[in-house]
Amino acid sequence: MSVREAVSARGLAVRARHRRNPYRYLLDDARLADLLLDLGLRRAESIWRNHNDPDAARGPYPRDSMGFVLLDPTAQPWETHEEAVLAAITVGAEGHAYLANAAAKAAGHRRLGRNYGEAVLVDPHLCGTDAFRYGHSADVRGVIAGASSQSPDQDLVEAGLLAADFVDAITEHHRAWEATTGKGRWLNATDTPGPEAAAMVAFFDGN
Repeated sequence: MSVREAVSARGLAVRARHRRNPYRYLLDDARLADLLLDLGLRRAESIWRNHNDPDAARGPYPRDSMGFVLLDPTAQPWETHEEAVLAAITVGAEGHAYLANAAAKAAGHRRLGRNYGEAVLVDPHLCGTDAFRYGHSADVRGVIAGASSQSPDQDLVEAGLLAADFVDAITEHHRAWEATTGKGRWLNATDTPGPEAAAMVAFFDGN
């Protein structure tokens, strides 16, 4: 779980930490941490700009801090929400205070299979005790993201942008890996079945 920290060009502190790395065939932990920090710095620029612009397209952001949680799109459905967390990112001095909010949105989305904000606003019977009372959450091509500290709509925009940037970055690394690796069947260095696929058919040759 590598940690990266930096200060944006506008002076906002950014901290990124990942809990798991499903892309080891592309990126070791250090490189994934660097990627996440870069994505956090992009969000920092957007947050600073929209916080300081009275004419921001979706209204000025009330805060210059945010918390983000990204879920692992490769996580198995039986894994807990805690286990499915890929990474968390904070922006600004107060970003850490909003991480639990972002996590709740992302977990709600994963459980329901749709924007958690819909449940909060329309279907409260889907929430229950200890649920977070605000939305929204984003799902960009299978990557679920929660963000918090601004208005619900502003949070949704930033969550969607983070997820989209992550998808684009992983795709770019994957295409580069394909170009250098050439033909093959498996996403690993040995081009052999992974443990899960091998275990599924191990019975066939057993006694």
